[in-house]
Amino acid sequence: MNITQKIENRINQLEPGIPFKYEQLGIEREEIGAAAKAIERFLNKGFIKRISRGVFYKPKESVFGKLRPSEEDLIKSYLFRKGKRIGYITGTYLYNRMGLTTQFPKNIRCASSVKRISTRIGNTQIKPVKSYVNVTNDNVVLLELLDAFKDFKNIPDLNVPSSLAILKNKLKQLSDTDLSTLIRYALKYPPRTQALLGAVLESMGMKKYTVKLKDNLNPLSTYKLRINEDILPERVRWNIK
Repeated sequence: MNITQKIENRINQLEPGIPFKYEQLGIEREEIGAAAKAIERFLNKGFIKRISRGVFYKPKESVFGKLRPSEEDLIKSYLFRKGKRIGYITGTYLYNRMGLTTQFPKNIRCASSVKRISTRIGNTQIKPVKSYVNVTNDNVVLLELLDAFKDFKNIPDLNVPSSLAILKNKLKQLSDTDLSTLIRYALKYPPRTQALLGAVLESMGMKKYTVKLKDNLNPLSTYKLRINEDILPERVRWNIK
C-alpha cells in the first residue's frame, strides 16, 4: 500500500467535521514528504479542507451541502497533543456554556500549563491562559468549576443568586473523591477562589471540605466579590464583601 492509499484509508476512518492533524494519520518520519504531497492532492480534490497550517477536516455532507466543523470542534484540535489533553476552553465562552452569563465573547480563551494556545480561526481569536494545574481528561470539569469561582466577580451580565445556585448544583454532583481533589487544586488558585468556594461549600453543609481552605487563607485579607450577605450569609466568615 502506498502512502496516498494509506492516508486515504486513515481519513476515511475519521469522523466527518472533526479536525485532525498529521499525527492522527499514522505517518512515519520518512513518509512526511510524500504525505504532504498526498494531502495537497486531497485538498485540491475537496476530499479534505484546511483549517490552518497542519490542521484539516473531512467535510460533513448534509442537505445543505458540505458543512464546516463547529467553532468548538475547531478549537478542540488545539487542546490535544498526540491524543492527550493539554488544555481546555475557559473564560466567557465557558461561563456562557455553564449558564452563568448570556454574553458570548468575540475572543475565546484556552488554558494550558504546557503550551500557549494562540491562533485565529476565521474571525475568532484564540488567546492563551495559563492553567494553574496540569490538564487531563479526568480533571477538566474540576478546573472549569474552579475557573468560574475565580472569575465570579468579573463574569459579564452575572445574576449572582442564580449563578450561585448553578455552582452549588455542580458541586452536589461531585463525588467525595472529586471534592477532595477540587480542594487540593483550589489551594493553587488565588485566595479569592478559595474564599468563595469555602463559603459556598459551608452554605451547603459541607464544612468538612473547607478546613484546608480556611487554614490556607490570611485571616486579615478581604475579598470584594459583589455578594450580599442575604444571598450568602457565610460570606462573613470568609471575609467576602
